[in-house]
Amino acid sequence: WPVADGLWRIPLPLPSDGLRAVKFAEVVVVLLDVQIPFETQDLRIADLAEREGRAVVVAVNKWDLEDDKSHKLNELREAFGRLLPQLRGAPMVMVSALTGKGLDRLQAAIVKAHAVWNTRISTARLNRWLAPIISDHPPPAPSGRRIRLRYMTQVKTRPPTFVLFASVPDALPEDYRRFLVNGLRRDFDMPGTPIRLFVRGGDNPYADRRKGNTTSLDKH
Repeated sequence: WPVADGLWRIPLPLPSDGLRAVKFAEVVVVLLDVQIPFETQDLRIADLAEREGRAVVVAVNKWDLEDDKSHKLNELREAFGRLLPQLRGAPMVMVSALTGKGLDRLQAAIVKAHAVWNTRISTARLNRWLAPIISDHPPPAPSGRRIRLRYMTQVKTRPPTFVLFASVPDALPEDYRRFLVNGLRRDFDMPGTPIRLFVRGGDNPYADRRKGNTTSLDKH
């Protein structure tokens, strides 16, 4: 069902073998039947993969049976983005287990998803990206208290995980965090992969190195 953050959470348990497979996987391929896509089990697997931080590729089987392929593809992508917005942009590959068509593209999508899952972005690149973002779209000021975003750094991969240091970390709204995550996914070409963003308090450790030079990050 949809919860407060706009994401879907599927409460029914997966079989133990499926649960273990997702937990130990690096890339999870969610296999859909084009004639009955997005059954509850499909959504449970995709949701669990995202929560476990696994890369996700969607494979749509029996594509050879579909007549209006263009319309069906748009329909499937819209439904996937609506039902699982936290995985919007995950690669979707049309395959036929009967004919073998599309399996080469599926393999290529898995390799690319794994590479994205291992993405590492330097602190310098992240903060060059962050400065104009918060200049154009500054965080809100709850109760009139302005939140200063100090800097951002990536602390791990698999999945890409970032820490944003802010003056009042607990006051940064969830929708602004999602705005930043969506921006990271878009601007650093990380479609579909889970992205973790944590907000902490603290000063910018690079401030002393700038010797008083002011950047756009300091103004927010």
